Amino acid sequence: MKKINLSIDGMTCSACSNGLEKYLNKQNGIMLANVNLVMANATIEYDEKILNQEKIEEFIKQAGFKSLGEFKEIKIESKNKKEKVKFIIFSILAIILMYISMGHMVNLPIINIINQHINPINYTICLLLITISFLIYGYDILKNGYKNLIHKTPNMDTLVGIGVISSFLYSLYSMYMIIIGNYNYTMNLYFESSAIIIYFIKLGRYIDGISKNKTKEAIQKLVEITPKNAVIKVQGEEKQVTIDEIKRGDIVVSKPGEKIAVDGEIILGEANLDESFITGESKWVKKVIKDKVIAGSINYDGYLEYKAERIGKESTISEIVKLVIEASNTKAPIAKIADTVSGYFVPAVIVIAIITFIVYLIIGQSFSEALSTFITILVVACPCSLGLATPLAIVVSEGICASNGILVKKSEILENACKVNTIVFDKTGTLTYGRLKIAEILNYSAIDDKKLMQLIGSVESKGTHPIGKAFTDYLEEQKISILKVEEFENITGLGITGKIEEEKIILGNSKILEKYGIENKYIEEEKRLAKNGNSIVYVVKSNEIVAIIGVNDIVRENSEYVIQSLNKNNIQTIMLTGDNKETAEKIAKDIGITKVISNVLPKEKANVIKGLKEKSRYVIMCGDGINDSPALASSDIGISVNSGTDIAMDSSDVILTRNDLLCILYLIKISKKTIRTIKQNLFWAFFYNCLMIPIAIGVLKPIGISVNPMIASLAMVFSSITVILNTLRLKNNNIIKL
Repeated sequence: MKKINLSIDGMTCSACSNGLEKYLNKQNGIMLANVNLVMANATIEYDEKILNQEKIEEFIKQAGFKSLGEFKEIKIESKNKKEKVKFIIFSILAIILMYISMGHMVNLPIINIINQHINPINYTICLLLITISFLIYGYDILKNGYKNLIHKTPNMDTLVGIGVISSFLYSLYSMYMIIIGNYNYTMNLYFESSAIIIYFIKLGRYIDGISKNKTKEAIQKLVEITPKNAVIKVQGEEKQVTIDEIKRGDIVVSKPGEKIAVDGEIILGEANLDESFITGESKWVKKVIKDKVIAGSINYDGYLEYKAERIGKESTISEIVKLVIEASNTKAPIAKIADTVSGYFVPAVIVIAIITFIVYLIIGQSFSEALSTFITILVVACPCSLGLATPLAIVVSEGICASNGILVKKSEILENACKVNTIVFDKTGTLTYGRLKIAEILNYSAIDDKKLMQLIGSVESKGTHPIGKAFTDYLEEQKISILKVEEFENITGLGITGKIEEEKIILGNSKILEKYGIENKYIEEEKRLAKNGNSIVYVVKSNEIVAIIGVNDIVRENSEYVIQSLNKNNIQTIMLTGDNKETAEKIAKDIGITKVISNVLPKEKANVIKGLKEKSRYVIMCGDGINDSPALASSDIGISVNSGTDIAMDSSDVILTRNDLLCILYLIKISKKTIRTIKQNLFWAFFYNCLMIPIAIGVLKPIGISVNPMIASLAMVFSSITVILNTLRLKNNNIIKL
């Protein structure tokens, strides 16, 4: 199975995207298609043995749209002069049309040459010519409506198309009767209805287009973080190139005040960089030789040369943008309800309109009245607002999340995060910064402390656990060199081993002693160190414990506030760690966590999560994305606190690129507001249709309340605008407090 993301041209409303999605999902070889109206793209999973990109693009063409090839960038559609002028022209034509056709009703002066009563033929021809221009203007609506009807996926455009063409054809018949001398048919012309319906729909889509652009702004800001140009070194000479010309391995130059162009590794110089757009850390970060740099970082005060490593689609920013777009292309379960309803709703409306038309004729109403009612029902019932209700809210929320350092991989997370009643936290690197310091050295050997730390630090330098950095930092501070290590091995959840000068060094927690059958004579010392909040590292050489090292961690700045906020909202908080009980309980007590599960291996963490879920708990697991992978995958929602440099490799559902636990509160709050907004949107969309369809049928005519096709089209526009404005309120709400 293969996956492709294509840019789609020609989608103008939710009916278009829903129709295309349904059509694609019916095709043999397509496993799953998700079409995103706001991003104007389609993510398609297909069997490459049956289909290829060319065949898929042919399906898109058959559905009435055009593929622009693989989706590469987010486009904020500018209101160019040509489109703006076109809209103004048709606005003027709409006013002229209404003046000519209805001016006499309010005693406005009409020139004789096009006066309905004096020159009915000229009057009719004038209406026809203006209406034809509107039919050309709305050709995309008519074409899409026809295509979807042929493909048995009728949508909003189908309803509008049937209504517009029906009124236009009947008006042509009336025009014929006028030409042959039956001037009474001037009262049966519906040219203006056909034109004004199209105009109001175009007006709604114009406003909708503006709102869609607003939803993309947060993502677009991410795209614009990286500079368009950069300077590289070619044979010792500096050369300015575009960002696209940089190749992996090129030496890129960054001077004070400039942005880092691509992800890479410093080979010369040092500087303070601002990486706040990724990490949320407002302080400058000191970068020296061998440190990694992220594209978009600002170089404040130094000259740097760095080797390009991750370019183009591989860069950190590109991966963030890709994740946000893919998330907005997935469907939340609540969105599928609206899609299902729309699938039955449109055919039902067509049937209701036809039955009403027939009933009107049976009870003796004029053909003109029956036709007007038929058209009104079709237009007033257009489910555009129903189709916009969910996807627009999801995309707006995705943008809010992205701008707050929260990368949500699936839109269903935004629906489900508000259901959480249990959050499980890893300790090291999650509740704490993972920036450990050597707190105490208990040396039981004849080796001096400096040599002992050199042995430990050399082995730890080969590992990836946060504890290891405490030792390598210690060596750097003390200016102690790193020795050559052979046969390095990582023993998941226990520790590490390695050989130095043919002698094996074992480092780890108390469980590693059990693995190697080493007697622990220092349990009391371990308890004392743990009671003071230390993580414990046993050092074994020649199968004997030669030292115990106490390593202290720093609790994250917002940990206590986050835990207290969750507790106040009756969300159970649990610490789940491989560290010893005493250390874990001390940190838990300091920040307010009441339940601690300690001394567990990564695979055991997953079992704990499964056990909680079996007790009907909706569980979020928050870890560092490395040793916690099994638990993250087992939870309902996996959240990783991540530096932002390994985003593509991360297996969690949500990535906190700012390393700030406050983002968990943001996520839950955004989820609550998103679901509330979607429910409000769906309510108003259903309420509108339930209210307007009976009125369009004529149920309230006995008390003098009725609508015509033009008023119906205007009402439809207002229903969509209501949904858009309600959704955009998401941007204006305070999301900091839960």
